[in-house]
Amino acid sequence: MDTINRIKKEIEKSATLFETGEFRPENKKSASWIGRVFAYGADEGIPEDSSGIPMLPLVQFYLPILPFVPEQVKGIRLLTVFMAEQIPDILAESGDNYVIREYRHKEDIIIKELENPNSPLKPFPLQAFLAMDDCPLWDGGGLEPRLEEEIFQLEKSGAIESYYDITVQHYGTKIGGYPSFCQSGINFGEGFEFIFQVASDPKANLTILDGGSFMFARNAATGIWRLYYDTF
Repeated sequence: MDTINRIKKEIEKSATLFETGEFRPENKKSASWIGRVFAYGADEGIPEDSSGIPMLPLVQFYLPILPFVPEQVKGIRLLTVFMAEQIPDILAESGDNYVIREYRHKEDIIIKELENPNSPLKPFPLQAFLAMDDCPLWDGGGLEPRLEEEIFQLEKSGAIESYYDITVQHYGTKIGGYPSFCQSGINFGEGFEFIFQVASDPKANLTILDGGSFMFARNAATGIWRLYYDTF
């Protein structure tokens, strides 16, 4: 295996990517949506933010049928996300102006047609497909220093013009892969692993700062979620 292919093999991660709309929606618990959440526990409704205002139903993911999910969340059947209109602080944990709910395989889930009448989001079903070539950004995106040095030497020797000539970055809504930082990357904290992101989506009328993404990481030991976002 030549050096470039070996480096790519070391860097690339699998991810489930999502396309918005353009197919017939289904009111099944196995559906994934943006701008809509209809899976709830028996006693659950739309959560409220710190000011008592109902949050926006942001996204719903049904994990078992997706082509790829990180090992850490394979025991989870459904993830639902609600976001306050007031964007949470960077690295805020779930419950602080956003809520992530996890539903395991044995938990009862009820379909409830609950809406926030003030939500600007337009609901669309999400169609999933597999990518096996997601790569991080060059500057602080998650590359090991050893690999950065090898790539730098390839550029210096003229074997490649740029890191981005041999790699692919998927910037949309996705589960797995790498977070799509706008600026230099950050560390979510010890024990935290990036799990998924929700990207700005014109169809769903979702704008996150200047076309950015909400990026979510989870701590395998504690189950705590953290949120990050940035802008250009």
